[in-house]
Amino acid sequence: MPVAAVTRTPVSQRKRRSDLVAVNIGNALEWFDWNIYAIFAPFFAAQFFRDDDPLAGLLAAFAVFAVGFLMRPIGGWVFGQIADAKGRRYSLTLAIALAAVGSLIIAIAPTFEVVGAFAAVILVFARLVQGLSHGGETGSAFTYLAEVAPEGRRGLWASSPWIGVGVGSIAATGLGALLTYVLTDEQMTQYGWRIPFGIAAVLGLYALWIRVGITESDKFTGQTESTPTVRETFRLVAKHRMAILRITGLTIGGVTVFYTWLIFAPGYATRTFGIDPTIALVIGVIGQAVLVVAAPLFGRFSDKVGRRPVLQIFSIGFAVAAFGLDAILGPNPWTLLITMCVAGLLIGANTGPLGATFAELVPTRERATVIGIGYATSAAIFGGTAPYLNTWLESLGMHWIYTAYLVVLCLISAVVIHGMRETNRDPLR
Repeated sequence: MPVAAVTRTPVSQRKRRSDLVAVNIGNALEWFDWNIYAIFAPFFAAQFFRDDDPLAGLLAAFAVFAVGFLMRPIGGWVFGQIADAKGRRYSLTLAIALAAVGSLIIAIAPTFEVVGAFAAVILVFARLVQGLSHGGETGSAFTYLAEVAPEGRRGLWASSPWIGVGVGSIAATGLGALLTYVLTDEQMTQYGWRIPFGIAAVLGLYALWIRVGITESDKFTGQTESTPTVRETFRLVAKHRMAILRITGLTIGGVTVFYTWLIFAPGYATRTFGIDPTIALVIGVIGQAVLVVAAPLFGRFSDKVGRRPVLQIFSIGFAVAAFGLDAILGPNPWTLLITMCVAGLLIGANTGPLGATFAELVPTRERATVIGIGYATSAAIFGGTAPYLNTWLESLGMHWIYTAYLVVLCLISAVVIHGMRETNRDPLR
């Protein structure tokens, strides 16, 4: 069906700024919802799987974490279709509602002791629901904010979802630090891990309310062409295969390093070097705060000097620094602080220009679908498997292989960036 052109009263910049805040508050809550799983997995792993082997239970929990990522490409496609057919606002509102449902299921899920193996089935189902919602979140958010950005500030506005990512991750990590401080390990294992999922479900209602009030993108409401149908998906992918490949290449290094150094690192430092869990999580908050500050600065910088040179700061910079960061990390908490801050700064150079770059690769009528498919697929394959792969190689005494893997991914991103033309001055098509 064609999307009818809609005549609208021009939206004030004040309203656009409030819409930006609303989108990113919802984004922060969704990422809080997503990351509490990785942070609290060591406490609830034994509740859903047999507890006779702690490492096996933790690996199983991280495998379910990866399963959630498998739904993200589907979510990117489904919600991309919704965003391109019914609007960015509709897609963003539906995504946050599903995320809250997933958290509520985990918060009240029965344990292995109560229902046996069915507990793991319930956990997997909840993660599939969350994966579906998160797959749709990123493409719609990047698309919406790039389309409503003021002239010459597309990089800055489209980088703001990463403020939400950082704030959500900080909130999740901070809550982890608070709970591990006030509750004993036994209390955390018995019931403490349920608290963050319950909070996420309640906050999801607030995010749902604020997203209903955002104004639709003018670029979407001005479209008169028919939007892609489900049957056209494969043709759409074929038509934009180069854009999807570029989005994938731009994503794989940054998303894997993000989950490794800003989400997984505090737990890794605790298990491997014996750093106190509360201290490690507080340091995690600081490292994520660096990303919150760095992403918009690098996004604005890309508006001035171009997307490509800023993106290369991360790709080449982390490839050079990766083994050095590993060598620095040790039992002293200061080493974790230094490495996470450096990683957060470098990741900001990747995430800052990313949303604007994605939007500049694809025309409006198909933008949310193509971005959603490309980003969610690469995040699923590479980001979703990062905690499991890192834990497994660490258990075999071969962590250096994982670090080499990160370097290779960053170099692939560097090659993709080198082969792209500059787009920061291009109008959105």
